[in-house]
Amino acid sequence: MHTKEIGKNLFLIDLETGGFKNIIASYVLKGDKALLVETGPSSSVSNLLSGLKELNVKPEDVAYVAISHVHIDHGGGVGVLLKFLPNAKVIVHPRGAPHLANPSKLWLQAKEILGSVAEIYGKPEPVPEDRLIVATEGATFDAGDNVKLTAIETLGHASHHLSYYESPNEGIFPGDAAGIYLSEFDVVIPTAPPPFRLDIALASLEKLTRLKPKALYYSHFGKATDAGKRLQNYALQIKLWANLAEDGVKNRQSPEAIRERILAEDSAMRKIVPFLKSHPIFMKTVIENSVQGFIDFAANSQV
Repeated sequence: MHTKEIGKNLFLIDLETGGFKNIIASYVLKGDKALLVETGPSSSVSNLLSGLKELNVKPEDVAYVAISHVHIDHGGGVGVLLKFLPNAKVIVHPRGAPHLANPSKLWLQAKEILGSVAEIYGKPEPVPEDRLIVATEGATFDAGDNVKLTAIETLGHASHHLSYYESPNEGIFPGDAAGIYLSEFDVVIPTAPPPFRLDIALASLEKLTRLKPKALYYSHFGKATDAGKRLQNYALQIKLWANLAEDGVKNRQSPEAIRERILAEDSAMRKIVPFLKSHPIFMKTVIENSVQGFIDFAANSQV
């Protein structure tokens, strides 16, 4: 069993990407029709399909697949998945849609940035353009039985990022706009690969906070309550990382030195450093890429 009911008409599927549990989640909202949020990468589509079967969701009953952004750990599997969902349309930000229709550049960038982790995720396949729905701020999608999903533009982590508000439980699917949640440690950590924009990310967090959500459903990974406080704490955390990166850049410290200082001075990070450094995915995506995002932002801000 890799599914779990986490709210009214709301279910989580652990995609167990690459054999790792609690890494990437897909969510299912069940109304008269079904609505998915996030597909994960192509390598775990089979696990997603088995999760739908476990939840008694027929493939033909899936009306929408909502993608927060097109990074391959979030939407890389959608091209493969649609082959099994004959009636589903894909909800995506306007700037993300071309990369789903033609993911060749996306795949090249993923291999360059993620290295071996990209191979764990797998190569994305194209999405037919007639199955794409370009969603802007406030667009609402109705699955029936009072199950609705509303798009919220939340840029910063990526220039084409959407979060989604779901009405049955008054919760938000933040994609990567609110960080990565490690439920086993109850810790949120930044995810900010280059090109990261701190100023825009903070504005997005403020937008989510104003909605006063009761819960956050992290793509990485799972449901967390006390949503308002978590969003506020995350804003403080990324400000801390940005300040440390800025100081390091000014003093011409190496990326390795800046990274170690962040890990030492962020109290949330200190207790999970051994776990992160021993994890083949988090070592690359958090320890290396996210810190580099803050370094690049600091360097560009000083030009």
